[in-house]
Amino acid sequence: MKKTSGTDWQRLEAMSDDEIDTSDVPELDDEFFNEAELHIPVKKPITIRLDSDVLEWFKSQGQGYQTRINNLLRKYMETHQSR
Repeated sequence: MKKTSGTDWQRLEAMSDDEIDTSDVPELDDEFFNEAELHIPVKKPITIRLDSDVLEWFKSQGQGYQTRINNLLRKYMETHQSR
């Protein structure tokens, strides 16, 4: 990770499961899991033309640049769908 986490991981690791406050998290029962559906969008390989400086910037951010580009395009799509 490039950013430092604000989580006190040592304190969290030292806690037992009983010490973790989960009062704001609803219990998931068998009915939830029986009705749950997993939706994973299918990835489709395409060719796209990007400005070279845009592509190089994403690549310079490290591994996963295609996923980051996809996530930004998805956010743009979702924002414009709700209008």
